[in-house]
Amino acid sequence: MMRFDRHDPRIWAIAFGLVATLCGCQSKSGASDVLDPAAIAAPAAQGSPAVPAQQASSPTPGSPAAPAQQASNANQGNPAQASTTQGGPTSAAAAQANLTLGSGPTKVAMLLPLSAAGSTGENGRKMYDGARLAMADLGDKLLTLTIQDTRGDSGYAKDLAVKAITSGAAKVIIGPSELAATQHLAKLSGSKRPPVLALADNFAGGPGVYSVRLSEADSAAAGAAAIASKGAKKFVLMVPAGTDSSAIESRVANALSIYGATLAVTLPYSVTDGAKVVSDMGSLVDAPNAVVVASGDGSPAPVLAALKAKGIPGKAVTLIGTDRWLERPMDPLYEGAYIATLDQSETGPIADRFKATYNYQPDMNVAYAYDMVALSAGIASSAGPAGFSKQVLENTSGFRGSTGLFRFRADGSSQRSMPFFKVEKGQLKLVEKSTSGF
Repeated sequence: MMRFDRHDPRIWAIAFGLVATLCGCQSKSGASDVLDPAAIAAPAAQGSPAVPAQQASSPTPGSPAAPAQQASNANQGNPAQASTTQGGPTSAAAAQANLTLGSGPTKVAMLLPLSAAGSTGENGRKMYDGARLAMADLGDKLLTLTIQDTRGDSGYAKDLAVKAITSGAAKVIIGPSELAATQHLAKLSGSKRPPVLALADNFAGGPGVYSVRLSEADSAAAGAAAIASKGAKKFVLMVPAGTDSSAIESRVANALSIYGATLAVTLPYSVTDGAKVVSDMGSLVDAPNAVVVASGDGSPAPVLAALKAKGIPGKAVTLIGTDRWLERPMDPLYEGAYIATLDQSETGPIADRFKATYNYQPDMNVAYAYDMVALSAGIASSAGPAGFSKQVLENTSGFRGSTGLFRFRADGSSQRSMPFFKVEKGQLKLVEKSTSGF
């Protein structure tokens, strides 16, 4: 079997391009097997349509500065561009000076909050840099990527997105990152509209509007599946009452079924009744093996305090948290809990090259943007501008990117594999490198 350097961007061009044409039954390990670059290299070498992506203007291995040079020609001599060499993302002025990247036949629109204030704008400019690297690696001759500044304004982002959808030019829209704008797009009808790869946090997804970022439902499902794989059979889910509760319940139940485990009961709760929901569990369920606690926008602390008073977590009952716990400072009540989440310090094969090119460490904002542009380039390579169909985007084998293995579902949600951690002494300790709820 041929072996490859996982840092070589050409592998990822092949992976993204070819995987959309692959199909197969999903199993506990099937997706990883299908997407192993070594496993798919042989078909690619035999004339697969993914090969052109390998020939896109990617930097020469060992020359990490190439992406910056290719992606920023329009900014030569622009003082604002100096921000990319000072340990931070491209400045808003420099980004706005170069809002069209590539010269390929497939047109892609990307909506980012480039000039927004604070962390919103900083994250938008990080995503811009991630898109630039992906274009230099894979998309330069395949895509024409037009980037528009949403300014962090949900209303303006909605208007830009609707215009991009209805113009008929873009084959796919990447973004926006504003939640309210994305939720509005999910309510629009129309079977011929281009797909939207939404970058908003905590977006549940909708038909044709795909949630790119890790969701709490995915984190909860993956955590539950990891514990079920070790033999736990009876689970309880505690979830904030609201619109997302049914989605989390469905995902956790489906993940458990893979391992012959069951969700004994789902207990909705509000922020004020942590003790009550734990008391209800005691009267409804006899000897559960594990308790999954989703937190939504609130803190899980009231529920965790009540569970701790009952000896959970302990030898008999495992406690499973979600990625949304980590949006708050690490609480001593988290101790002993297991959490499936993306490793914020690990961005796969792009990390070293990105750092060398832009002089700062990539985060998940960079990785999500890179992956969506790379995915677009792969589809354009293997299927052309008309290839952005539901069949391709929702294929059950999924895609492998710098954020790991992921796939999109018909309801617009995403499913991801991710590392599995245990909270010990206030830190996340790696238990497994990869787990998933599918």
